[in-house]
Formats: sequence, structure tokens, C-alpha cells
Amino acid sequence: MIKQSKNTLRSAEGWCSLLAAAGILVLAGTASADGLKLNRHFNRPGNLLMADQFNNRVIETDPAGNIVWSFGLGPNDFSAKSIIGVNDAQRVGPFTLMAGTGTPPGVIPQAPDGVADNRIILVNPFGHIVWQYGQFGVTGSGPNQLSTPVQCTWLPNAHVLISDQGNNRIIEVNLRKQIVWQFPGSDTNASDQLSSPNSAELLENGHILISDEGNSRALEVTRDDQVVKVFTAGGTVGAVAFASRLDNGDTLLTDAGNSAAVEVDANDNIVWQYFTDTDPLSVPAPAPTRAIRLKNGDTLISDQFNNRVIRVSLAGVIVADYGLPLTGMTLPGTGGVIGSNVGYDLHTTQNGLYSPYDAKIIGDYTGLTPPFDFDEDNDD
Repeated sequence: MIKQSKNTLRSAEGWCSLLAAAGILVLAGTASADGLKLNRHFNRPGNLLMADQFNNRVIETDPAGNIVWSFGLGPNDFSAKSIIGVNDAQRVGPFTLMAGTGTPPGVIPQAPDGVADNRIILVNPFGHIVWQYGQFGVTGSGPNQLSTPVQCTWLPNAHVLISDQGNNRIIEVNLRKQIVWQFPGSDTNASDQLSSPNSAELLENGHILISDEGNSRALEVTRDDQVVKVFTAGGTVGAVAFASRLDNGDTLLTDAGNSAAVEVDANDNIVWQYFTDTDPLSVPAPAPTRAIRLKNGDTLISDQFNNRVIRVSLAGVIVADYGLPLTGMTLPGTGGVIGSNVGYDLHTTQNGLYSPYDAKIIGDYTGLTPPFDFDEDNDD
């Protein structure tokens, strides 16, 4: 593991040194060649980082929803300058790691034939790509190829864990673009194979927690490819879109199939849950894709097809929301899948989001894999 002081890790210069030491030979400068200046609220702890999926962008907002940073050119741009159908975003120091998964045919009217974007990219604060795995417009499983990479996790050893959904695998890639571990890997047991995995997080014990969406479960696996725990909330969950391990030892599952966030204990018993489709104006199946427990006990939920991000208290009360209010209507030609509260604005989320897939609070890694070892101990 590469060790740096906390102050160094928080500086752009320190991260440049870290990335260079980890294998990036050419790194774009952290200053803008165009003389652009960052918003003074950029990268503040407490801000939100959102993967605004069908708006083809990642945005950072302050707690009120004002946009202070963005990458991507909007819902009508389908070039490599945007991040198409983005499903995941993570702040790594002053850099942003994001997963472009493309847009399937027949999903949104702006791209009826679909667009392939199978890239994991790391961009600096001024939007320059400094590292990339996978290729725009190319779908595959060979070297430097991915198929619908829905999630990416920066590891403390400066590797990247990628949920390569279309290839039914989780891969760990170093910054030289070499695959150094994968699951299922050597595990050939039929019951352990993945079906459309949607996320992977490194746990404090060194294991990997995988949301095996197509098999309606979360798996905890070892580095030697053994399944040690399975979570299904007693067999009640549908499509598990995300899973994270909480500080109390419980596991938080995002049950997209039942439009719910579900917390289970070590014995897979349900101890807390929240459904996002109970509002009478909700679409029938909003399919939330991320439920992330925050440091203060609230849960941040990316309520995908309701086109909103909500923060819910443990009492089940929505204490903050982002995106236009629900209207109960649907866009023509969508078959009732995506609500009419779609929107795009350069300044605020409160003029609309478009199927937000992921949202995180900057600086809050409760339940998540931190991009570096905060307490600088010898943990994995």
C-alpha cells in the first residue's frame, strides 16, 4: 500500500505523485490549460457526487443541490467527451473515477439505437482524462476491454475494482491496465458463478462484497475465490444492485427488484428497510440502484426511475431530495418506465435529473471502501 500523509493526500500535487508512483507515466496537469478556475466549493466534504445516468454526466452539488462541478455535455451528447449512461462515480482526492456503461437500444428517445461506452475513467478537476480502462464504442472481454462496467472502486493500493457486468465478472486492475485478480476466477462451482454483477467493495477484512444482481443476492468472497457468506434477506430480495458493509457489521442491500433499501444482520435477518415506491406519485417500479448509509445514520438512495436522489432518516422520513418533484406522469414512448420529472440544468439538480444511478457524499465513506487508508494502519 502506498502511504501518504492525510494533508498530502488531499492536495492535487500529492495525488499526482501518488498516481505517478502507482504507474501512470503521463499525467495531465492539475491546472487548466484554458485558464479555467474551479468553483470555490469544489470537493468540499458534505457535497454530493451524482452519476446522472441519462444526462451523460457526473455532477458535484452542494447540500442544497447547486451544481459546483460537472463532467459530461448533457443528454444529447453521445461522444467520448461525455460519460454515456454513467452508473457510478467516486471522488479520489481531487480526481473523479467514473464508470460509463453506455445506453442500451430502446431505452431513451435521445438514443433509440443505443450507444456503447465501456470505459472506467479517472479525470482531474478540469475534466482531463488521466487514466482509462476500456474503450469508447468497443465491447469485449479482451485486454483493455469491458462490457457494461457498472461500478468502479478505487482501492487503497491504487488498483481499481471493476464490476464488468456484461462479462459476469469482477476484475481488479492496476494502473498499468493489468488484471491482477478476478472473480469467479478459479472458482468453477456452478452455484458461485455471477449473473450481471452490479457492484464490488473491498471490506476491512480483505474480502470482496459483490452484489450479484441477476442471482438476487450479495456474496462475500475471499481472495482465493471462495464464497464465505451469502445475503438474500431471507430469500426476499429481488435484483441486488448494491451492497455495503456497515460499521456495526450489518450489510446494506439495495433491492432494485422490490424498490427497497434493506439492512440485514450477520445472519441475514432484516433489521431495517425502506421502500421508495410507496408515494402514490411514484412510478410502479423505480428500481433504486444505490442505498448508502451516511455517517449521521441517514441513508442516501439513488431512486433511479423516479429521477431523484433522496436522503432518508432511520425513521423512514425523507429529509432531503434532489430532482424535480414527482408528477405521476410518464414521458411518451417510455412505456411508463421513466417518470416525466426528467430534467437537465447546468446550475441545479432541482430542475431535474435523468435516472440518477449513484450518489455519494464527498468525504463520507461509511460502509464504502475508502480510496486510501484513513487511519494509516496496516489494514487491507
